Amino acid sequence: MTMEELFRQVTQKFYDDQPKEPDFKCPRCQKSTSAKTMQENMQVCPFCGYSSRLTARDRLRMTCDKDSFTETEAGMTSVNPIDFPDYEDKIAELRDKTGLAEAVVTGICTIHNEKCVIAVMDSHFMMASMGSVVGEKIARAFELAGKEKLPIVIFTASGGARMQEGLVSLMQMAKTSGAAAKYSEQGGLYITVMTDPTTGGVTASFASLGDVIIAEPKVLIGFAGRRVIEGTIKQQLPEDFQSAEFMLENGFVDMIVERRNMRRTIAHLIRLHREEVR
Repeated sequence: MTMEELFRQVTQKFYDDQPKEPDFKCPRCQKSTSAKTMQENMQVCPFCGYSSRLTARDRLRMTCDKDSFTETEAGMTSVNPIDFPDYEDKIAELRDKTGLAEAVVTGICTIHNEKCVIAVMDSHFMMASMGSVVGEKIARAFELAGKEKLPIVIFTASGGARMQEGLVSLMQMAKTSGAAAKYSEQGGLYITVMTDPTTGGVTASFASLGDVIIAEPKVLIGFAGRRVIEGTIKQQLPEDFQSAEFMLENGFVDMIVERRNMRRTIAHLIRLHREEVR
């Protein structure tokens, strides 16, 4: 065996021993594809079109014009209002893991040169459950949009209320709904983009109050879980129950927009509203 052949064998063995690229298994169609393919396809399943979950930072990169985003309320952090065991440790662990202070990022940006306030919930942080900080940041985002006379765009993704904060968490439903109502009275444009999953108290409050409610394809939208509802009403629910498509058919969302068209759609809605109020 020549040195060149030996080198080729050793090199091939080295590459064969490297960890293979992880697959993405779609929770909707159950088909697998490579992480590279998902990245190239904006994290959308190439088989069924399911829009998979994004981090807040990835969502902002996809949505905002380059270098246009300025974060607000970045230093706001949770406390432990009901002394829930190990809650502070869990929050600290998630901050280290995600690089986020809390489950929502708010700020001001431009989208195709249209200036707006934006809020993005991140399901990687305690399933984007709505505690006191999430509710307060959302409410302040509405207040900022009203003060600056800007439209507001909120990307929702949540498992609902944060049980570790008890009644304080449930109060955020009223706080955010009140902030949305006050903003609406000022004539501002509020666009909701429901992503996977949008459930519980977030759906039952500010997520469903948008002037225009958009959903990504195939995502889960609802309040209580399927099994809870079926157990309560003693009936079997449709197969597509709580999907974005089901919600569109039944009038709970206004449109379903694919991820590659989201920026253009939001900017178009903002322009239409601006022309309408002139």
